[in-house]
Amino acid sequence: MIGLLLFMTKNLLFIFVLLFSLNSCSVFQPVPEPRREFRGFWMATVVNIDWPKSGHDSIAKQKADYLKILDFYQNLNFNAAIVQVRTAGDAFYDSNYAPWSRYLTGEEGKAPDSTQSNHKTGMLGWMIDEAHNRGMEFHAWLNPYRATFDLKTETLSTNHDYHRHPDWMVKYGKKYYYNPGLPAVQDHMVSIIKELINNYPIDAIHYDDYFYPYTIKGETFKDSTTFNNYRLANQNLEDWRRSNMDSLIKKSYHAIQEVRPSVQFGVSPFGVWKNKSTDPKGSDTRAGQTTFENLYADPLLWMQEGWLDYIVPQIYWSMDLEVASHRKLLDWWADNTQTTNLYIGNGPYKIKNNSDKAWNKNRELPDQLTYARKNKTVNGNVFFSAKSLMQQKKGYIKRLKKKFYKNPALPPLVNVGDFIPFKIPTLIKVEKSSGKVILHFDNLQDVQQIIFYSSGNEAQLYYQNKRILSKIFVEEENMIVFQSDDVINKKNIAYTFIDKYGKESEPKIIHLKQTELYD
Repeated sequence: MIGLLLFMTKNLLFIFVLLFSLNSCSVFQPVPEPRREFRGFWMATVVNIDWPKSGHDSIAKQKADYLKILDFYQNLNFNAAIVQVRTAGDAFYDSNYAPWSRYLTGEEGKAPDSTQSNHKTGMLGWMIDEAHNRGMEFHAWLNPYRATFDLKTETLSTNHDYHRHPDWMVKYGKKYYYNPGLPAVQDHMVSIIKELINNYPIDAIHYDDYFYPYTIKGETFKDSTTFNNYRLANQNLEDWRRSNMDSLIKKSYHAIQEVRPSVQFGVSPFGVWKNKSTDPKGSDTRAGQTTFENLYADPLLWMQEGWLDYIVPQIYWSMDLEVASHRKLLDWWADNTQTTNLYIGNGPYKIKNNSDKAWNKNRELPDQLTYARKNKTVNGNVFFSAKSLMQQKKGYIKRLKKKFYKNPALPPLVNVGDFIPFKIPTLIKVEKSSGKVILHFDNLQDVQQIIFYSSGNEAQLYYQNKRILSKIFVEEENMIVFQSDDVINKKNIAYTFIDKYGKESEPKIIHLKQTELYD
């Protein structure tokens, strides 16, 4: 009898351990990867959150640290870097509208050593090229209306708008903000956007959640004079403020369309539009502040009007947090997004670093990504912030890649309404020299990227993502150069063109051992 009990106990223990192991492993069991998916990360530069580690670092160190971030996410098969280039009335590039950022050079208004940037368009040009070299889009992240990060105005450059346009400033809490109700302020942001697009090959303009500032108890945002000067008849303060944000978004969108329509425009609003308690259309949440009522932003209207190419609501809460459930909010945004690409903003910065104990579990972020993949309206995810995931254990990252990011993904299609055809370039010459392969085409002006796939002698109608060898952004007008051994050492490769709106052409074959065929 005792022997039978021991036998049963051992077997029950074995079954329990087996079931526990299977349940633990299921957290990182592979999830089917979509053909197209936005895989992005926010690289915050304000107060050197992610990069550079210090504005006083040498350019060489700053470059090395930047590449370390890009290489980490390239290894995870991410395809978009959202990099903050305007933090608080400053710039990470040579601008006519803002001084150099202290977070880049250690002193506001001080330019970096141009002899060390080693790029014809300076540090930002180099940053964009390095992202493109890794198959990543570069989204220029702008904070439109935060003018300072503190009240230490003596540290501001004389070229800062605090000095050049003091009438634009509103002191609120421990910062200064631009007054969104002034048409001149809105037009100033439009000029900044045009300058960026004209001078740099960025792929998108990106605004974060800081529109009107988050409400501070006992503080008043002093814009009553502007309100009285510019409001419409019978317009209350709240509606007037929201109309100012509408104007900024509308003007920004049309400025992009005017200069380079292929540049995308995206916004990452605070994750709660409205609580259901104040509006039946709102989410089943109890957020202390909302995008609509506190930040005076109405992204639902912006999507309805067609002013946004994509939206990334910041849903940084755990799956089942009672006051703001990630699950419920993802469903809400999916139900309220139609023609705009929807990506979900995730907060890995909370992993094992938050009062919400759900973030102590290894499965919290994987559960969020799995839930997003199951929703047909969601086209991808963006992580805040870049360094947060890099600080996790290598085993965690390895399992995350195996489950979600084993293979590269193409970018989502941009919703442009009417179909915009693009001319398929013709390959006219292939050169091989000094470990390089150079492809000459007749015209690449409509092409953003060329995707190379491993292939046999005959082209297939379709290649799976696991066959992708390389993604190369078009930098030269009619030429592509690649040095990847993964490509060069192949007998045959297939290639497709991705146009500036994400459409992919039919595959074609290159016989690399017979380059004379293309002479």
